[in-house]
Amino acid sequence: MTRFLSIFALLLCGVTALPAAEVDVYLGETAVSGQDRAERDRKLPAALENALSRYSGLRDFSAVENFEDMLNNASAMLVTFYYRKAEIMQADGEPLEQSRLVARFSPGEVDALARSLALPLWPPSRNELEVWVVVDDGRAREVLPLELAYVRDVLDDVARGRGQPLTWPVPDEDGMYPVDMQLLWGGYTEDLSSATGTGVLILAARREGVEWNVRANLGFGGDHRAWRVRALSLEPALVEALHKAVDQVAEMRSISASDLGAQRHRLTVEGLDSAESYEACLSYLQGITIVEGVTVVAARPAAFTFELALTALPRYLEQTIAADDLLQVGEKMNHYVFSGEK
Repeated sequence: MTRFLSIFALLLCGVTALPAAEVDVYLGETAVSGQDRAERDRKLPAALENALSRYSGLRDFSAVENFEDMLNNASAMLVTFYYRKAEIMQADGEPLEQSRLVARFSPGEVDALARSLALPLWPPSRNELEVWVVVDDGRAREVLPLELAYVRDVLDDVARGRGQPLTWPVPDEDGMYPVDMQLLWGGYTEDLSSATGTGVLILAARREGVEWNVRANLGFGGDHRAWRVRALSLEPALVEALHKAVDQVAEMRSISASDLGAQRHRLTVEGLDSAESYEACLSYLQGITIVEGVTVVAARPAAFTFELALTALPRYLEQTIAADDLLQVGEKMNHYVFSGEK
């Protein structure tokens, strides 16, 4: 035990955990017609709006009072910026090139602005969403046919602007996907999400007369939802379906403005009978988005009591722990047992 406590003392110097996908919610992007100072100043409010969209998960701020006026301070909040060329393939096979202003704003000032506007916080540590696009044109039913490969670029660009990481299924060497087409077309996200361990979005598109009918099925965090989008063209229908999916993922994961604020919370974890298990537990706690600091306040054989500095109500911490497998709920309140599986 003495040797373990010595190792434990060294570990207190700090162990960090790297989230799977960390989105910079203080970064905003917008299209520009040039790189001169006047154009940059003119477009900075739009870049700030995009940053606030990534920060909050909202894509429509029309109901937020004084929102447009608050964007006028964008230049004063700017930390750094650069330009990039965005190239997206179009339906005719020609690339669409666009110059983008990418601006990073002061985290402290964005936080303060979001609080003043009573915006929710979509924590920046975000799970990927695996996207399946299945198209039935009346002749065949395929996963993202070759002639529609450009759609992937379009959807990736939309998701990037919303701050939602995407992943795409990869076919085998014969171009086949190891998934039953009926499973995909039926929108069975329950099976796919449990198999991959990530969120799943199935966009099943069928041409019906002059319209495209897109049925969207979303499986995320144990929740499964479905909706439809109709449009004369396939691309805008798929884009709107993706937007709606991001809207719902953000809603499921966001913390309301009224629940944000400094909190202190204690919990005890048992089953930490080695330096490795302690390190894994500490790394996990430090990696939770709303945890700003972790302090050990008590220790006994194989058990430690931690005090956590939180940025939101403890129930969001409890929801995160419940969604993972590393800590199992114990018999006493705020007691957990280390399982070693995550």
